[in-house]
Amino acid sequence: MEWEVVIGLETHTQLRTKSKQFSGASITYGAEPNTQADEVSIALPGVLPVLNKQAVECAIKFGLAINADIPLRSVFSRKNYIYPDLPKGYQISQFELPVVGKGAVTIQVPANGKNAAYEKVINITRAHLEEDAGKSVHGAVEGMSGIDLNRAGTPLLEIVTEPDMRSAAEAVAYAKKLHELVQWIDICDGNMQEGSFRCDVNVSVRPKGQEKFGTRREIKNLNSFKFMTQAIEYETCWQIETLEDGGTIQQATVLFNPDTGETKAMRSKEEANDYRYFPDPDLLPLEVTAADKARVQATMPELPEAMKARFEQEYGLTAYDANGLTASRTMARYFEEVAEGCGDAKLAANWIMGEVSALLNRMGFVSENPIADSPIDAPTLVQLLKRHKDGTLSAKMAKEVLAEIASQDFKSLGETVDEIITRRGFVQISDSGAIEAMIDEVLKANPAMVEEFKAGKEKAFNALVGQAMKASKGKANPAQVNEILKKKLSS
Repeated sequence: MEWEVVIGLETHTQLRTKSKQFSGASITYGAEPNTQADEVSIALPGVLPVLNKQAVECAIKFGLAINADIPLRSVFSRKNYIYPDLPKGYQISQFELPVVGKGAVTIQVPANGKNAAYEKVINITRAHLEEDAGKSVHGAVEGMSGIDLNRAGTPLLEIVTEPDMRSAAEAVAYAKKLHELVQWIDICDGNMQEGSFRCDVNVSVRPKGQEKFGTRREIKNLNSFKFMTQAIEYETCWQIETLEDGGTIQQATVLFNPDTGETKAMRSKEEANDYRYFPDPDLLPLEVTAADKARVQATMPELPEAMKARFEQEYGLTAYDANGLTASRTMARYFEEVAEGCGDAKLAANWIMGEVSALLNRMGFVSENPIADSPIDAPTLVQLLKRHKDGTLSAKMAKEVLAEIASQDFKSLGETVDEIITRRGFVQISDSGAIEAMIDEVLKANPAMVEEFKAGKEKAFNALVGQAMKASKGKANPAQVNEILKKKLSS
């Protein structure tokens, strides 16, 4: 039997605000346990929640970015469950009337083996505001667990998709797209290690062609794309094997163990009625007017898809290059600064997508923003490309200078590109007379290669070019060498 996996994602995005969702307490990461647990966080009797305006604006930004319905009225509800890190005994969330309604994002699923790359639209059901719970701390004291309420009340936007994805590759492509988008519009820092961007993945399987969905299991709190891939692939295989062996799938919440690569059931999965949702009596309905949306719209940056189209039209870039250069706002800004500085957008794109990216990969340079954090800043790359364009540096020389720029020595010495060129003696020979004289010597010294070329052996030409470049110690302009050599051999 051929099986099909069905996947939907719920993503908890921590909003970039100064304070908690319903109080003025700080949300700074890494503070000492319980130092940011205020009266609202610990649910002292008589305290009342006050909605964070900045969090609402973040939600509106997201709704605008995915072209979603943003209703005039949304309602906060109490989601009731008992857990040690939830002092109130309920979480303030949204249920029937969320702040952001239906929208969509378009993802690019990369090629994989024989499968070509393709584009797909993922529908978003809703995005709702809620507060985070605290955190249980195990192992700090032997034989005991503690509770840290610093995270309690942290503002979240939970983004829920339709079950539109049919592979781990699609799920990861969507998660990466969402991760990029929330950072692009500056509503989340995207730090997955600190828990700012966490995904719950709902996985079910069904026979290929069947319309009815299978029983889903929810994999909780995946905080890396690598783990997401592993967890989905393991869970899919486990469910298929269970069904083929005559077993049944029980709806459950499961955890992924990165050490074993396996998922394991934690508890039976609750349904909405288990949480006994009801409108929070302490919070008025939230109203988002047309004026509110217009005000937030005015603060929105150019979105990735619009910028990609502009790069193709304005700079004449390929769709592939435009897509890569708009992978983040940092990358896009870097490209535009380099393109404007050197006066050649295609050259800038080729070097950023090619030599610069390849060099950082070879160095094993790891960062949330590798371009921004690398030693190859935009002004320095502009200097390098200008010297390549004006003929001072050959492509080979320019690559060697780039490697020096990326080194720690360059940072400590504080050299300019021109100073590196002087120190290394990197000046391309572009004098036609000098090149011609060198080629004459090469032809005189290699009569056998000349005869081979005249006999129709094209490889002999490349060998002669190599000899000429060797004679110039790699400094001769390769284009001029080719041109002059061809003229000499044809005469």
